[in-house]
Parts: sequence; C-alpha cells; structure tokens
Amino acid sequence: MPDAPGSPVAAAPPRTARRATSLVFGVHAGLFAAWTPHIPLVKERLGVGDGMLGLLLLGAPVGALLAILVAGPMIARWGSRPMMMVTALGYGGVSFLLGIADSGVALFLALMVWGAFQSALDVAMNAQAVLVERHYDRPVMSSFHGFWSLGGFVGAGVGALAVGANVGLTVQMLVLGAVLIAVVFGVNRVLLGGDHVGEADAHAKVRTRDVLRDGRLLALGALMFAALLCEGAAADWAAIYLRDWLDTSASFAGAGYSVFAVAMFVGRGLGDRWVARHGPRMVVGGLSVLAAVVFSVGLAVAQPWAALLGFAALGLGVACAVPVVFSSSAELPERHPAQSIAAVSAIAWPGFLLGPTVIGGLSEVVTLPFALILLPVLCAAIGLGARLVLRPR
Repeated sequence: MPDAPGSPVAAAPPRTARRATSLVFGVHAGLFAAWTPHIPLVKERLGVGDGMLGLLLLGAPVGALLAILVAGPMIARWGSRPMMMVTALGYGGVSFLLGIADSGVALFLALMVWGAFQSALDVAMNAQAVLVERHYDRPVMSSFHGFWSLGGFVGAGVGALAVGANVGLTVQMLVLGAVLIAVVFGVNRVLLGGDHVGEADAHAKVRTRDVLRDGRLLALGALMFAALLCEGAAADWAAIYLRDWLDTSASFAGAGYSVFAVAMFVGRGLGDRWVARHGPRMVVGGLSVLAAVVFSVGLAVAQPWAALLGFAALGLGVACAVPVVFSSSAELPERHPAQSIAAVSAIAWPGFLLGPTVIGGLSEVVTLPFALILLPVLCAAIGLGARLVLRPR
C-alpha cells in the first residue's frame, strides 16, 4: 500500500529514519563492492580479455537504464518506502546469478537483471534521503552517501577475504543478498512516508521523456555522469591494474578499491559541513581538480603505493559530486523529487556501470594505464562543470 500523501512534517528531525536510511545506503554499496574483488577471477574463469570483459560488464548499465526510466513514476505513485522493499528484494535475490554464470552471455544477462534492481533501489533510497533532509535545516545528503562509501569499503574487504579464503562468488552473494533483504525489510517501518502523489499526478508530473528536455537536469546529470564513470572505473579496474600491471598479489589488488572507498567516505563524512560553509560549487570543483592532479602523478610513477594514493585522491575528488547533484535536482521547482532524481540518474547512473566498458575498450586500443588517464581528464571536466552548473552557496 502506498504511504498516505500529505503526511505532516515531524516537529523534530527524524533521526531514526536518517539512521535507517543510512544503513540501507551502506548495505546497498556493500553488496556491489563485494563483487569487485572477484572480477579478475571471473575474467580468468571465462577466459576473456580486458576488452571482452568490458563488453560483458555493459549488461549492468543496460539493465540500470531500463529500470531508471520507470523508477521515478513508480516511486512518485507509491512512495519511496514501499518501493525500497520491492527493489531490495530483487537486488538481493538475484545477486547469486553472478556466481553461477558460466558463459559470457550468462554473465551479461545476470548483470543486466542485477543492475536493474540495483539502480531502482538507488533511486528509491535517494528519494527517501531527500525526504529526510527536508526535515533538517542544514545539508545532510552527503552523510547518506558517506555510508554508501563505508559500505563499499566493508563490502570490498569482505569480497577480498572471500577470495583469499576460496569462498565462491555464488555462496558469498547468496549470504550478502539475504543480509541486504533482511536489513531493508527490518528498517522499513521507521522510514518516512508521504512522498507519493497518487496515480493521476504521477502520470502528469513524472514523465521521464519530458524531464530529459529540461536543461537544468541535463546539466546536473552530465556532471554526475562524469563522477560516476570515475567511480565505476575504479570499482572494476583498480584490482586489475594493481595485479596485472603492477604485479601485486590478488589480496593486495583488492586494496585499490578499498582506499578509494575509504577516501570517499571521509570526503562525504565532512561534505555536509564543507557544503554549508563553502557552497557546492567550491567543494565539488576544488576536490575534483585535486583528484585530477594526484591521480595523474600516481599513473606516471607507476608504483603500487602511488597507485593507492591516486585511487584515494580519486575517491576524495568525486566524493561530494553525487550527493550535491541529488540535492540540487530535488530542489528544482515543478518536479516531484523522485522525478528529478530518476532523471539525473537516467543520465548519470549508466556512467557508473559504463566506466568498466569504456576503460576496457580503451585498454584494447592502447594499454590499461593509458586508458586510466581518462579519469583525471574527467575530474578536470567536473571542476569546470561545477563552476557552470552549481550555485556558489
């Protein structure tokens, strides 16, 4: 059943709902990140090269884009709280398919279904986060995404430990998928309701094809696309770069995404304070330029320690881009927040999942280290785009 529209705003900040939503952000990221240390092993098992692996990983953005196109209207009609349960059930329930995929086609299809539920849950939980933030008199969106980064760090660590202990991907994803479902269903009763508009208004206000003609949302989506492409590339290629090009062990290679996630968590933990003090333009632009410089130096040095430093700088550099864009898009007038979030997600979320494909394709033309140069270039573009798109305060 949908939540009752027009629910009154609580007199005090809904701290319980904020904690519950933060927990969902964490387990959402943890399930995804736990898969990343297994990618080199899946590559070996299927006997594919970097370019083919990149094409297979394209299954996730295909599914994500298809799901996002309908997620906004569904959340606007029924509310973010019930939709979080539905999408979590699918996201956690199909995750084991990644482990049983025994061919390239099977992996592509498994990633497509998984990516669809993953992105739909992402839209639903961000719509809930916007609803929570509106009960506060200060920015809090970065804190939610900080828990996403923390979950990514923990999940990558769990995945690396599973690889080291020879725990199969199927078993790992069955367990972690069940954990995610249990968490989302367990906290659902304390989440906020009242953010749906009903069937008639949903049809009138959340048509994605109309939203995508809005230049404001297109610009915000493009900014987030660049940030998520960097994030997706780091998730899927950090381990391969460290292991195959810098000759590290498989367990050490898993640290590449871990340091990225930790740095992103730190940036997002401090992001709300930075944005309130300096404004979104200064924070997003300044951090992205810093990442462009440090990551470029790390690639030039081509040592394991320099690579870890570069991935840490990259995580800090793109830390605040996504929460700032979500908050900025939800503030636009004449749009349901779920509509705006779904619109920028439709533009940007494929970047997170296209990152592996783009880097893989470039690595076939040049080499993986040269392909990774795209990431600091994108960070520099984010720095420029922040000045053009985001408000100074």
